[in-house]
Amino acid sequence: MSKDRPAPGDRIRPKKSALVQFTSTTLLLEVFLVLFATLVVWSLRDSEFGRGPLRIESAPVIWVLGGVLVLVLLVLSRAQGSPAGRAAGTVAQLPVLAMGLLVPMMFLVGGIFVVLWVYALRLGARVDRERAEYDAAHPETAPNTP
Repeated sequence: MSKDRPAPGDRIRPKKSALVQFTSTTLLLEVFLVLFATLVVWSLRDSEFGRGPLRIESAPVIWVLGGVLVLVLLVLSRAQGSPAGRAAGTVAQLPVLAMGLLVPMMFLVGGIFVVLWVYALRLGARVDRERAEYDAAHPETAPNTP
């Protein structure tokens, strides 16, 4: 028997959605981005260097805002199995970009993550579509659905 093909009666587990994996991973990476950006905003709160047009001087306010965004991104990373979760993830890109008002470099880094988000949406959907086409053309290797 070839190692590429399952033996008769083998249970073939369904593949995880590439779209869910890619979008969830992107949001989890943004959690780290926001955490480190919050640390930068906190450390620059008394400095004129590297500051954006929006100034927040209160350390607790900085950490609460950053912490809330981190929690929102964490929750959304687990909600990527539904279209509503992906729409909310798309909306969550706005506050990540808006951190550029606190630290201008975040416009660039946040913009890179917006591009990654769009790429994750498009590539994940394409991979899932191609997997479904392959499974339809090769039912003997298609996953067993309960």
